[in-house]
Amino acid sequence: MASVLRDPDRTDTDFMTKRAWWLVGLNLLVPGSAQVLAGNRRLGRFGLGATLVLWAIALVALALLLFARGLLLTIATNTWVLAGGAAALVFYAVLWVVLTLDTLRLVVLVRVAPAARAFVAGLSVVALAAVSGTAAYGAVVSTSGIGLLDAIFAERPTVEPVDGRYNILLLGGDAGPDRQGMRPDSISVASVDAETGQVTLIGIPRNLENVPFSEGSPMWEVLPNGYDCGSGCIIDYLYTYGELDWAYLYPDAEANGSSPGIEAMRDAVEGVTGLEIPFFVIIDMQGFADLIDAMGGIDITVTERVPYGANEDEHGNSLPPAGYFEPGDYHMDGGWALTYARTRYGTSDYTRMQRQRQVQEAILDQFTPGNVLSNFVGIAEAGKQVVKTDIPKQMLSYFVQLGEKAKEQEVVSYDLTPPDVDPENPDYAFIRAKVQELVGPKPTETPAG
Repeated sequence: MASVLRDPDRTDTDFMTKRAWWLVGLNLLVPGSAQVLAGNRRLGRFGLGATLVLWAIALVALALLLFARGLLLTIATNTWVLAGGAAALVFYAVLWVVLTLDTLRLVVLVRVAPAARAFVAGLSVVALAAVSGTAAYGAVVSTSGIGLLDAIFAERPTVEPVDGRYNILLLGGDAGPDRQGMRPDSISVASVDAETGQVTLIGIPRNLENVPFSEGSPMWEVLPNGYDCGSGCIIDYLYTYGELDWAYLYPDAEANGSSPGIEAMRDAVEGVTGLEIPFFVIIDMQGFADLIDAMGGIDITVTERVPYGANEDEHGNSLPPAGYFEPGDYHMDGGWALTYARTRYGTSDYTRMQRQRQVQEAILDQFTPGNVLSNFVGIAEAGKQVVKTDIPKQMLSYFVQLGEKAKEQEVVSYDLTPPDVDPENPDYAFIRAKVQELVGPKPTETPAG
């Protein structure tokens, strides 16, 4: 058959048409084989060898996905591997363009039946777009992944869990035009079981006063009696003061992928909860909308009427709401989701905390593999502007696996809000005892008898 395909009777239109379909199909299914059978054997062997190598890599990746998912994630989140993968995908994209164009030359379209010419050429173009286009997009995704990992995650050693858990400080930063610098209006701690992935979320109100610090911490050195100025010294302000007034307490913060403001907040939250917090994640609410838009929006169920808009004008006069989120199901773009999460019109910080958590959970629901892959470039670009953390790069695959386990566990949520906690006069002994009740080591039961 090879000799017939290589030296056909060009006057036989029916055979030339069948030959064209064979060559185009072989080029699509086994790139390089068309050249081996009917063209430049050297090019064909090179293309066929490259195809077999790619198939072998794909089979290894599939085996790792099925039997060693953690190892696959570790490999896939390594920037050197991503760089090599991007280069390889560019190579394959170019190779498949060359092979497809050469296959079209071998087909000799003018000898194909007129009625089939457009279909043969069309299939070749579709194959070229599907194969080379997919490889090119993969290269772009790999490159975006490198930028995302470098921009978000830290270069630091891995960290062992404390009492079997990883405690992560979650900050939602708001640097609005009416503010000096950024203030973390959303403050919480995610305590993750290092084995099961079970998550406990502890919400901390932004107006929590008289915040204590753990003995020996940098903030304790300057405020051993806590952040107490008589009235109105709320935890929310510590980020700004940490950046402006107490930066000297954290000379290594920037080198470790953090900042003095974040470290001041970490000291405060450790003092409040009694937990050791090795990691932080900060989300810039100003860029929040871009991330949601890149994901294609989020689904939110509003259970009660929520007004939005400014409470007062520039002269201090009360204003009516600009509008309402009426009860019902919404698919919100970034702008509306940000409005829903931030509004405090006619409501309290505590109900806003609940809405912010609802938006966070909706975002997590949208982080499906299909959605992330199809929108990866936009998500990566938005993510670089929105998210910052000191979680080490090399621990990313581990936390991804914990995240998958977390979806199978019930999330426990507890907010340090009334009636249990009075933010203006908090009982920190009660708070720490409650936190330990939620995330501390559970006593083992002694068997009867």
